[in-house]
Amino acid sequence: MASTSTSSSTLLSLSNIFFISPTPIRFRASPSLPWKQKPHRRRTPLRCQKMYVPGFGEASPEAKAGRNLHNFFTYVAVRIVLAQLESYNPEAYRELMEFVERNSLNDGDEFCANLMRESSRHKGLALRILEVRSAYCKNDFEWDNLKRLASKIVDESNTRLMRDYVLETSHDVENGK
Repeated sequence: MASTSTSSSTLLSLSNIFFISPTPIRFRASPSLPWKQKPHRRRTPLRCQKMYVPGFGEASPEAKAGRNLHNFFTYVAVRIVLAQLESYNPEAYRELMEFVERNSLNDGDEFCANLMRESSRHKGLALRILEVRSAYCKNDFEWDNLKRLASKIVDESNTRLMRDYVLETSHDVENGK
């Protein structure tokens, strides 16, 4: 018999909660009765595919997160350099603080490029920030800890939101809404 399949994604309902399957679910009608089936063949394990995430254009969510981390590392490097300067070069500390107050750190590369163009003293500070940014990213940032914490935050948030929803809807049922 012919196999039946759905379109590119499948919507499964579990009570009032909906899940979207990243791959279609295929149903195949059995051509024969179970006791007349052919000898058991070794089945290949199902291979999980990563989810397609629409809305990111040419980049992946990881590329976007990497860009955000890149800018965050610039912010961290500026904070580290400021802390270093505060104790041994108060004048450079003051100059960098004034620059930080006038310029956004949202785009780390733009911030450093503008800092380099400010003056020769500022160029030295910008080079120091670039050096610290790279060293922090490669040597000090705890990547495994980031993954663990991000997963923990997602799990706790999902649990809290689902619990709050159940409490809210069960309260509505009790009140006859």
